[in-house]
Amino acid sequence: MASSIGNEKSVNPVLRISQLDALELNKALEQLVWSQFTSCFHGFKPGVLAHFEPEVKAFLCLILWKFTICSKNATVGQAILNIQYKNNLSQTDKYQPLSKHQKLWYLIFTVGGRWLEERCYDLFSNRQQQSFGKIKSCISFGSGLIKLCGLLNFLIFLRKGTFATLTERILGIRSVFCKPQSVRQIGFEYMNRELLWHGFAEFLIYLLPLINVQKLKLKISSWCLPIVGLSNSENTLAAHCRECSLCGEWPTMPHTIGCPHVFCYYCIKSNFLFDMYFTCPKCGSEVHSLQPLKYKIEMTELHV
Repeated sequence: MASSIGNEKSVNPVLRISQLDALELNKALEQLVWSQFTSCFHGFKPGVLAHFEPEVKAFLCLILWKFTICSKNATVGQAILNIQYKNNLSQTDKYQPLSKHQKLWYLIFTVGGRWLEERCYDLFSNRQQQSFGKIKSCISFGSGLIKLCGLLNFLIFLRKGTFATLTERILGIRSVFCKPQSVRQIGFEYMNRELLWHGFAEFLIYLLPLINVQKLKLKISSWCLPIVGLSNSENTLAAHCRECSLCGEWPTMPHTIGCPHVFCYYCIKSNFLFDMYFTCPKCGSEVHSLQPLKYKIEMTELHV
């Protein structure tokens, strides 16, 4: 594939987002390999890999380097996005794969540098001697300087679009497409529908918590059901107490809220706890006091 590429000018430039996506895919692959490897040790004693974790991670990254950069001049993320590395130090315009020295130094900078940072942190974290303290401060200063250089390199990358990482700039390797990219036809109608739907969904997510659905349901039910007139007669009240005004069943532990309607204790209590401004769904009366019904209702009325 590398030999089939023509001049560098005929190769489409790699977008910045494609190079960043390739880096994110590489990180995701490393995390996936590490999680699958550690799952093999779930049956062992906890902390078996703790003392050798930097070395094990370096060994796994070495295997990935062997089957990606060393053999194909591309990482897994780059291979997915049809990208590979090109030797930018070559004097010819034709595609040149990475040299053995570039591949080796890539391994040292990426895998060896990470291993050295993690291992040095473990070695000097608990050391109290003055000499170890100086070494630790020097390592911390060097690590901070490298991160600062990486930040500057990223700003330059955003400006020019080449050398996404500091390692690529130092080694003189850049990302190019393996083969010319075809023009994609984008259906903007589908994208517009998706944008409108997501906007409408976000609006509903923001609006629905502000709506008291229970109170709205009770208000609608009060409009649909006929309003029962108030009565002071105990016989009339007892005659209308055959069903709960909320669930419609025979009232269990009947209670009143100050109006001539009766509710199950658990129905009225749960609704009142949910909404402190709860009103009767049939007459609209507010909850003045929750009192048990004092009128005796014979169970024989259930069969009437």
